[in-house]
Amino acid sequence: MKIRLKKSYIGLKPDQKKTLAALGLKKPNQVLEVKDNECVAGMINKVRTFVEVIK
Repeated sequence: MKIRLKKSYIGLKPDQKKTLAALGLKKPNQVLEVKDNECVAGMINKVRTFVEVIK
């Protein structure tokens, strides 16, 4: 599964920043390929307004 960071970190809550960092997203419009499992799905759900899932 591929994910893309839609917005920058500015104005995010500290826990959301840590979640994005744990996913490996650092810059806006950065695309990463991550494993599709329950842990990653929960992290994506937590920051769903800032992340776009590309199948």
